[in-house]
Amino acid sequence: MARDKKVQFYGSQGAFYNGCKKTLRTGGQRPYTRILPSLKKMEMVKMNGNITYREAQLRDLPGIVDIYNSTIPSRMVTADVEEVTVAEREPWFHAHYENKNRPLWVAEQAGKIIGWLSLSSFYGRPAYHATAEISVYIDSNFRGQGLGTQFVSYALDHCREFGIKTVFAFIFGHNRPSLRLFERFGFEKWGVYPRVAELDGIERDLVVMGKRIYE
Repeated sequence: MARDKKVQFYGSQGAFYNGCKKTLRTGGQRPYTRILPSLKKMEMVKMNGNITYREAQLRDLPGIVDIYNSTIPSRMVTADVEEVTVAEREPWFHAHYENKNRPLWVAEQAGKIIGWLSLSSFYGRPAYHATAEISVYIDSNFRGQGLGTQFVSYALDHCREFGIKTVFAFIFGHNRPSLRLFERFGFEKWGVYPRVAELDGIERDLVVMGKRIYE
């Protein structure tokens, strides 16, 4: 598994924080979202290898944060340079939990959280209600085994149910595994922010990958 741990799989810059920002911005915008109560009661979905994808619960947050923090040392996935805490991420979690059109899912195996995926609001303004940012993170012991691919496929298949027509991801230019992942799903390079991030003294590009899901 040593080889797999070099692959920081995968992520989208900012998605871990968007919920915190949108908590303040979206409070009065509920008329612009399409709430689907049936998804609240969605049954757990069994996938390959006895893996379950389901809506995240508050009890899952420590596992979600652990996986996120595990990607920080690589300097490939997130712009954070120090670990975040569970308490810091609680507003982000609640923003997703309270808006069923911006899901936060976890992948679970034998009671252990082995990955998570979120669809987060873009800016939180009403005109962007059909656009979302995707972010997916996988436990280091399960990277390179196709879990991220299955997770992204699952999320894209459900976008229509959430009224999401456009999905994009912010990815560091040197994070080739993430770029290849989204390219396989038909995402295109919509833009580049050159040398906007500095990680350990090295300036890095930020690439915008996007895809139109449906018209």
